[in-house]
Amino acid sequence: MAPTLWNLFGVFYKIGMFTIGGGYAMIPLIKREITKRDWLSEEELPDIIALAQSAPGILSVNVAIFAGYKMRGIKGAIVTCIGTVLPSFFIMLLIAAVFSNYKENSTIVSIFKGIRPVVVALIAAPTVNMARKGNKTFLAWLLTVSAIVAVAFLRISPVYVLFSVIIGAVVISLFKGRRGKQ
Repeated sequence: MAPTLWNLFGVFYKIGMFTIGGGYAMIPLIKREITKRDWLSEEELPDIIALAQSAPGILSVNVAIFAGYKMRGIKGAIVTCIGTVLPSFFIMLLIAAVFSNYKENSTIVSIFKGIRPVVVALIAAPTVNMARKGNKTFLAWLLTVSAIVAVAFLRISPVYVLFSVIIGAVVISLFKGRRGKQ
């Protein structure tokens, strides 16, 4: 039986409220909540996750939208999206309201200064791991380092860097194709 819109909202609100860590941290909870209620089968969820990963945007919100759509159409997609996002919205609103009163507090300022390097590490670690797995040749490493230098130090827009790499790849591919035909 298809869930009611209120049931969908409640479950996805709970998921949004109690999952810390973003999209991938939400997946196990989404899976458990949806499958224990027999709203979707365990075979359907990997397809939804794959589709959500291919769409632009936040993974957890995309999963909620696609799952909601699968269960109740457009209304289900809207309700699950709102249910997933609303808790974060309220939490950020509360933090912004409270933080504005304490933004000059030296302890709060010190806490945020201490958090900055950790956030950089949390972003850098998966980036380095992805580079290790994807960069199998000297050229790939050279492109990676060149892109970092161009974007971070020379302040060249990432759009131009990506566009340059795409053009370069097409030219190399065409050159190799012509060379192989000779």
